[in-house]
Amino acid sequence: MKITSAAGLEAARQAGLQKLQPGKPRIAVGLATCGIAVGGNRVYDRLQEIIKRDNLDIVLTKTGCIGYCKEEPLVNISIPNKPLVILHKVTEADAEEIVKQVRKGKVPADKALCRVPSWDHITGCTLEYGKGFTKIPLYEKVPFFKGQKKVILRDAGLINPEDIDEYIAVGGYSAAMKALTGMDSEAIITEVEKSGLRGRGGAGFPTGLKWRITRDAKADKKYIICNADEGDPGAYMNRNEMESDPHMLIEGMIIGAYAMGAAEGLIYIRAEYPLAIKRLKLAIGQAREYGLLGNNIYGTGFSFDIGIATGAGAFVCGESTALVASIEGRTGRPHPRPPRLTDIGGGLFGYPTDLNNVETWCNVPVIIQNGSDWYARIGATGNTGTKVFSLVGKVDRVGLVEVPLGTTLNTIVTDIGNGGANNKKVKAVQTGGPSGGCIPLRLFDTPVDFENLNKAGSIMGSGGIVVMDEDTDMVDIARYFINFATGESCGKCVPCREGLKHSLLLLNRIMAKKGTKKDIETLALLSDTIVATSLCGLGQTAPNPVLTTLAYFREEYDALVKP
Repeated sequence: MKITSAAGLEAARQAGLQKLQPGKPRIAVGLATCGIAVGGNRVYDRLQEIIKRDNLDIVLTKTGCIGYCKEEPLVNISIPNKPLVILHKVTEADAEEIVKQVRKGKVPADKALCRVPSWDHITGCTLEYGKGFTKIPLYEKVPFFKGQKKVILRDAGLINPEDIDEYIAVGGYSAAMKALTGMDSEAIITEVEKSGLRGRGGAGFPTGLKWRITRDAKADKKYIICNADEGDPGAYMNRNEMESDPHMLIEGMIIGAYAMGAAEGLIYIRAEYPLAIKRLKLAIGQAREYGLLGNNIYGTGFSFDIGIATGAGAFVCGESTALVASIEGRTGRPHPRPPRLTDIGGGLFGYPTDLNNVETWCNVPVIIQNGSDWYARIGATGNTGTKVFSLVGKVDRVGLVEVPLGTTLNTIVTDIGNGGANNKKVKAVQTGGPSGGCIPLRLFDTPVDFENLNKAGSIMGSGGIVVMDEDTDMVDIARYFINFATGESCGKCVPCREGLKHSLLLLNRIMAKKGTKKDIETLALLSDTIVATSLCGLGQTAPNPVLTTLAYFREEYDALVKP
């Protein structure tokens, strides 16, 4: 089926609504990587076996991850005219009772996490479920969800990520139609600029400005790239976004390609994400089948397609020039700029290239659909919109958290995450992955945005927040991340290659209680030198864990060394 008009899109939307609300009981099992890891696939198989055995008129399907990873496996129960209910910590042994209760128009109350009477997708679609199950807490009353605002994760854990109709049912591809059939390049780029959207890969560069530079480059070919090479330990935001709602990414790239005049796009994704790759390939195939990728999209004469390039997991390939080198078949090593990717000679195969990360692209459809003024009201001045974080480490409620930029660390870690696991006191958090700094508890009133995290000695990064409790040895934490960065350095420049190696030697000496205070001073000086002289962002930020632990936890270093 080719969608060439608003009528065709509406027909697909109605087909999707029939799948989301089929007029009969619907059971959806969370089957993103987190759900599968704790047995979600076994729950699905057992439910399927029972439904088939008893020849029941119950729809069984899959969904992605709603973010509350601690409570997986999660299962959605939708009974006509009653609230959708999310069950948590479901096992194979629960399957018989679930089916038994569903046949009666009920749900197993002891497994219920929350009820959802309606779901607003912020893209012009609201699903109404019904009333009832009032003894089950409302979704918005659950502490983990209470402080969040879902924009990127608006459909994650609700729709089937392997079904394009369900994405269209909740407003999908309507923003692309609006852009391609009713806006020109200038109008789209202006909307993105006015929204204040900044790159979510870590640097925070204004997205609209990057698009404008690429659009204005004089060349007969241009590329756009999605950086899905999420390499930070503990970070899995992009993985879940692709596993739970891959069409959101594709739609954002269609709009961007049209605005910048690109006919080809690539998603660069690490091979360690097999489920995300599988679902992206499926989604791209579905979009082609519907005429949403390929030639003459929406009958506008605009043609665009997307390919997938898999990386081998080199951390340095998260850096834009190293990523492009990897796609071209060369060793993934950065090169000095200029030329920048957006310049002739600097991008993919020498052509002007726009590169944004997964989450940046995923923001685009809602900006175009709802307008820049709507988007700019979310977050803080200069830091608009939301950010998805993976909240991991020694925190009670592990999961994916989406909050407006400017939300404090205390809100994220204490209110949403419920503080330390096993009633331990939280000591610090590290934001921004291996290149981020360690922020102490006394600074948890820090708003999480690009500038305030930098002031605290850390970075936004792609969005990892690793929580450390009172038992954490902060010198050992610094050593762990320097060891990681040392192994991931491409070796091209001396400051990063040799400086990190010597930093690791100093940290090993200090941890072995063979160091001196002079070693601590040398470590600090060496870290400052690496930051100032390294070629790319890996070396320029790798010493952050050392610098921040020296600044905030110096006493732990002093306790390990000789006078």
